[in-house]
Amino acid sequence: MRPIRERCEVSPTPDGPASICSYECTFCWPCTEEMAGACPNCGGEPVARPRRTG
Repeated sequence: MRPIRERCEVSPTPDGPASICSYECTFCWPCTEEMAGACPNCGGEPVARPRRTG
């Protein structure tokens, strides 16, 4: 995951909700919804990022 979100340029929290595409473009949920399921950078599908445990 990238250290800054692609559209809103905010640093995501380690355990907060975010989405990533297969190229690891990183987005918050409001931006993901506005993009209608397509990454504006690579055309990939943003999906919920996996959560880390432990």
